Amino acid sequence: MDDDALSRILKAAGDTTRRHILTLLVQEGALRVTALGAHFDMSLNSVSKHIKVLEEAGLVTRRTLGREHFIAAELEPLKHTEKWFGQLKSVWELRLSALDQLLITKEHDDE
Repeated sequence: MDDDALSRILKAAGDTTRRHILTLLVQEGALRVTALGAHFDMSLNSVSKHIKVLEEAGLVTRRTLGREHFIAAELEPLKHTEKWFGQLKSVWELRLSALDQLLITKEHDDE
């Protein structure tokens, strides 16, 4: 995954409203845009803008049946953020392990 795609995912997930939208979609399955809008104290246009950001990040998909638009969660892209965070964690674990070894060596040298 490229850095731009990861940035879009993190930007999309960084907003409380968009996280709430994702949570609703995971819990309830695909919902019409109007049904999603009913959960928020904002205009349907504002909810649609949040959905657009989630779509651009690949975190939701839209299916159109007639005039109805159904939005569904797409969690596959989150695996890329898990991988990135996992890499960060492994770097920190290596650094902490090296620090631990340094402290043990220093302790033995002081004896």
